[in-house]
Amino acid sequence: MKTNRYRILLLILYTAALVWSAIQPKEYFTWILEVFPSLIAIVVLAATYKRFPLTNLAYTLILVHSCILFVGGHYTYAEVPLFDWIRDTFHQSRNNYDKVGHFAQGFIPAIVVREIFIRKNVIPSRRWMNFLIVAVCLALSAVYEFIEWFVAVSTGDSAEAFLGTQGYVWDTQSDMLYATIGAITAIILLSRFHDRQLLQKNYYRHLKN
Repeated sequence: MKTNRYRILLLILYTAALVWSAIQPKEYFTWILEVFPSLIAIVVLAATYKRFPLTNLAYTLILVHSCILFVGGHYTYAEVPLFDWIRDTFHQSRNNYDKVGHFAQGFIPAIVVREIFIRKNVIPSRRWMNFLIVAVCLALSAVYEFIEWFVAVSTGDSAEAFLGTQGYVWDTQSDMLYATIGAITAIILLSRFHDRQLLQKNYYRHLKN
């Protein structure tokens, strides 16, 4: 019962954040591009909820990632007010909110992929599993960069806010680096807590060191 209430609360927060994001965003075209991955995710989660419900940790992280996307979609990644203030206060050359998004692009999927690997018993070795989790997250980051490139080529200047490069020549490479760091960080910080939640739900599979 508590689990159901918690997940309902997450859904309410998701809906509220989505509605806020959709109210007079900077550019509706950019907003659609930025929030679209979250909309796809919520459809997939709803479709698989009965046969493959995730842990509360995974759902919470997905909400956090969605909110990051909603904020980026509302303001555009290059113009998030808080990070404008950080840029000006610390004399940075650019608004770095997009790096938060790409860090999350590794951090959140790492736990979701980890859960799938464990519950489906994809690989028996914990060390190899951790390596493959990071590899999957890096691959997802690369795919997203491909999508950004395709959108930019297809739509021209109108995709500039979506890309959020802000004139930084190494933006693509640094985005993928941040996603990789995010995945590694998630494994280091959250694996034990994730294991406890998996054990509580009898989702855990024994892993060799």
